[in-house]
Amino acid sequence: MTNSPFPLKLRSTRRWERFQNCAWTCHSCGEVHKGVFDIVYDKPVIWADSTNRVSNSDLMPFSTDFLSDDFCILKGEHYFVRCVLELPILDTSGGRLGFGVWSSLSEENFAVYVESFNSDDQGALGPWFGWFSNRLKGYPDTLNLKCQVNPRNGRRRPLIELEHTDHPLARDQRKGVSIDRLIEVYAAYGHDLRAALSD
Repeated sequence: MTNSPFPLKLRSTRRWERFQNCAWTCHSCGEVHKGVFDIVYDKPVIWADSTNRVSNSDLMPFSTDFLSDDFCILKGEHYFVRCVLELPILDTSGGRLGFGVWSSLSEENFAVYVESFNSDDQGALGPWFGWFSNRLKGYPDTLNLKCQVNPRNGRRRPLIELEHTDHPLARDQRKGVSIDRLIEVYAAYGHDLRAALSD
């Protein structure tokens, strides 16, 4: 059980209101934060080449290594797409912590996704099986968790649904995270907001 620095639920104090409505400079990273912000991975963990980056419009033919904002191919045989993993935040009105992450796809499903990428109507595609392709801080190893990739309409990145297991990240996706846990996750990424939220 986590030892929270806050003995009361944030929802019942001014801290949650302050978290949502006030901007402050993070003492850890120097950035200005206001409310819930996403954590973003710009590549799958397996991608090591920092130079071979292309735009989404330069994907064809996609037979060699490349990384774009939304797609990645490694050695012409490993296919990845950028997705969103959302964790519900408990005791809030629909609050969600978003992670911009990557999942593998089969070559066939990758091709379908690329070919339909400029369409606003992808919600009928999938769900597709994938392997979660990042290691999230603050959790036991998350690499290669089984997941479903769910394309969405409106040119939004697909949602990831993790397989229902006892892995803490899968549990958090199903059951939600407390405000205290949200703050712990941010601290694991160098955004320690506890001082800004304390009375």
